[in-house]
Amino acid sequence: MTTTSAGLTAPFALARYRDGDSVRLGLVAGDRIRALSPDELGAADLNAFLAHPDWDRLRPLASTDGEWMPLADVVLTAPVAPRQVLQAGANYREHVIELVAAGLTNNSDRTPEEAREFAAKMMDDRAANGEPYFFIGLPACVVGDDVPLVLPGYSEVHDWELELAIVIGKEAFRVSREDALDHVAGYTIVNDVTTRDLVFRKDMKEIGTDWYRSKNAPGFLPTGPFLVPAPFIDGADATVRLDLNGDTMQNGSTSDLLFDIPALISGASQTMPLLPGDLLLTGSPSGNGQHWKRFLRDGDVMTGSISGLGTQVVRCIAQEPAA
Repeated sequence: MTTTSAGLTAPFALARYRDGDSVRLGLVAGDRIRALSPDELGAADLNAFLAHPDWDRLRPLASTDGEWMPLADVVLTAPVAPRQVLQAGANYREHVIELVAAGLTNNSDRTPEEAREFAAKMMDDRAANGEPYFFIGLPACVVGDDVPLVLPGYSEVHDWELELAIVIGKEAFRVSREDALDHVAGYTIVNDVTTRDLVFRKDMKEIGTDWYRSKNAPGFLPTGPFLVPAPFIDGADATVRLDLNGDTMQNGSTSDLLFDIPALISGASQTMPLLPGDLLLTGSPSGNGQHWKRFLRDGDVMTGSISGLGTQVVRCIAQEPAA
């Protein structure tokens, strides 16, 4: 595939690219990339740098001469190597209102207007008095968009969920909302792929959701292509857009989050320390395949973009039948 910096507005960003059998950390500026040595980074590796991200150290390198390569000539992979991945569910106000209102309209005597008013009040009360809803993903599912998304043959309802992902900087443990942004190193794009018919257990409905089986197949967290420093991104008002084969399916804004970025970081950190390089996904706006009654198929191309973070292209292929 050809990688470009389309949609990347920051003066520089980080990326990881393939160099033979290894992966190297690179500095991206415009449509070019150069390797970053530990001496230039001032740290042994990326996560060590993110523990104390010194973006001013890297800024001069973006405008100096060096062994730059055209971005189109390298193969990018996931820009981060997280030890933990946390995902926030039901976190876009309008999306959840639509879902709740539809259920109330179908299962009660409320009119659509009454159902929407009830749902809106419920969501506003949750935002004021409730807590974020988290579940965990497997770091092994984090891949770059250089890896095709193989659609497992055990289902035909694999779905997309494009999300703004927070990249944790210095360790966050039981931090307040007021201090939460001090623990953000940067942001990236993640598509939180979900197999819809595995979300709820069929053998014992009382168990409820099964996020392990529905969200953790190989490659189900396409990530990147860039890690953009936090100072260059307004995470509170970023446009989240996903096109499927050229048709826009999702087009929302993080301004609609029920729990904003500080609330998510604070909430997630109350249970377990968030470590440098970890990913915290913020939720996905309306317009997934379940809404459109159209799920991923062999040959589909998903193009995801978030303000200032570049463009992610994921190609879908069907799993080959067993021999």
